[in-house]
Amino acid sequence: MIRIFVSMAILLCSNAFLYAQAECTRPVLQAATASYISAQEVGDPGKMALAADAKFFEDMSEIKKEEGLWNTPLPIAFHRSIYDVGRCMTFTEVIVTEGGHPYVLGTRLSVKDGRVTKIDSLVTDKEDWLFNADNYLKYSMAEDWRVLHVDERVSRQDLIDAGNQYFDLVFLDSGIKPPWGTPCARLEGGAYTNPDGNDKDNCQIPGAIGGGGLFIVNRTFVVDEEMGAVNVFCRFGNENGMPDSHLFYLVNGRYRFIHTLSVNLSEEPIDYSGFATPEEE
Repeated sequence: MIRIFVSMAILLCSNAFLYAQAECTRPVLQAATASYISAQEVGDPGKMALAADAKFFEDMSEIKKEEGLWNTPLPIAFHRSIYDVGRCMTFTEVIVTEGGHPYVLGTRLSVKDGRVTKIDSLVTDKEDWLFNADNYLKYSMAEDWRVLHVDERVSRQDLIDAGNQYFDLVFLDSGIKPPWGTPCARLEGGAYTNPDGNDKDNCQIPGAIGGGGLFIVNRTFVVDEEMGAVNVFCRFGNENGMPDSHLFYLVNGRYRFIHTLSVNLSEEPIDYSGFATPEEE
């Protein structure tokens, strides 16, 4: 009988240990993100904490590991990350202004047992929406993305709803009421709505662009409730449309900062006619 109890105790302890090993925590996600940043800086994906069966995506298309930008060393000027413990995912903005080829990247990692099972990068450069890495660096670094006090936070669903409401107003239906905040600023590729840093800008968009009717599809979310942030990956129009990342930071459930990265898949330059850029609003 004693042997049975001892065996059961050992089994329970072993299961608890395995569960603890598999548990997703903020430090686990931070370590995985740090390994990605280190790998990108030296251009060696082997420096990343990769799972043996990891999958690789760039601009929303699956590629081989040796084909991605993570094989190119980049002098990273600044990066910012959010961590979704519930889904064990991360999102990181990476800004590169030196080295002869500026980039702004939006990279998601999916993590299991501390290993990266999927890396999904949007790569923006000079041919993409309003691209200006120097401006992106200047304005992004000046923003205060602090971890929120518990009283300033809202639920995971509230953050997801805030992302959806923004898209549905801006591109589809002027009747939607997103949670605009004051102060607030939008950073789109490098164009900024509040270059003076005043505390009265609310970054509002009055209604749907061009009267609406543009569907934003394939929306997926990375949510960091502690940070009050949500990242949305999506496509414009249809499943083959422009890959896009929107990153929202909310305080007390109201937009404070909105960052946009959009990838031009066409070989043709973007036609900006009919669009008011943030600096023109």
